[in-house]
Amino acid sequence: MAAGLVAGLSHPLFRLSEHHASGSAQAVNLAPGTPVRPTSILVVGATGTLGRQIVRRALDEGYDVRCLVRPRPAPADFLRDWGATVVNADLSKPESIPATLVGIHTIIDCATGRPEEPIKTVDWEGKVALIQCAKAMGIQKYVFYSIHNCDKHPEVPLMEIKYCTEKFLKDSGLNHIVIRLCGFMQGLIGQYAVPILEEKSVWGTDAPTRIAYMDTQDIARLTLIALRNENINGKLLTFAGPRAWTTQEVIALCERLAGQDANVTTVPVSILRLTRQLTRFFEWTNDVADRLAFSEVLTSDTVFSAPMTETYSLLGVDSKDIVTLEKYLQDYFTNILKKLKDLKAQSKQTDIYF
Repeated sequence: MAAGLVAGLSHPLFRLSEHHASGSAQAVNLAPGTPVRPTSILVVGATGTLGRQIVRRALDEGYDVRCLVRPRPAPADFLRDWGATVVNADLSKPESIPATLVGIHTIIDCATGRPEEPIKTVDWEGKVALIQCAKAMGIQKYVFYSIHNCDKHPEVPLMEIKYCTEKFLKDSGLNHIVIRLCGFMQGLIGQYAVPILEEKSVWGTDAPTRIAYMDTQDIARLTLIALRNENINGKLLTFAGPRAWTTQEVIALCERLAGQDANVTTVPVSILRLTRQLTRFFEWTNDVADRLAFSEVLTSDTVFSAPMTETYSLLGVDSKDIVTLEKYLQDYFTNILKKLKDLKAQSKQTDIYF
């Protein structure tokens, strides 16, 4: 697939992006213009789970934050309310990209495609166009988020695309940082915590996969520390949480904190593998098959974690300041159960009629 991705760079889509980007670069080079402030950041994918934490942290630390957001029915007003500038553009439309980069020093790329989109549209074609424009317009630094162990799983389209993008970014000559991630703690709320509280089914597997989940607020904080450290330019970092957890361990932790048992439906790994093979027979399910390929990796005997001692030392961070999954979920359940208790008390009061 890698050869196919590289061959795709001759597509008119990329020639178009090169035309627009090179034209902008020529305009910039005609005169020195106004110097770009190092605090000027463009966050791509700012409405996502990680992107919004990057935006909030950067604003809190005094950065001028611009957010690239696709045109949408519900505007991203919360980003403006926080103090960010919002610009509309679409990575799948390269001609919309150059204008968003004017006056920008650093790009922080948190974007990924929507579930209903072909994986290549944003995660490969869009990223290549963005990197080309960034290079042509003289962007000073590019931060790219990838997936841990993406180089070891070429059979998974999204992971191979991430690895190919890492290589494309490196070959571009841009000053860059690549950060590989293992998993977000925030994703566990909708997957396990909420269904348990609502007494709905929780889906799990019988696989021993372990994932070192990390709070996206910690990821944002470490990212901005890395951004200011010139010794990290060109490096590949992996951010992992303090401990790697299996699905069964996460569910057990949620049960304990919620004070109730989960209704667990276990899906054997063999069923996932069979489903992936079946979906390959139908052209319209190719994307489903790609996503099941990712699920198959997550349900294998794999550990998505990495030693963080050297990274903490490099960033000047104390490991004690990194939120553990126990603390994160404990805070969540404490707050939610308190709110439920308060709502129950209020409902009892309204049941009294005079």
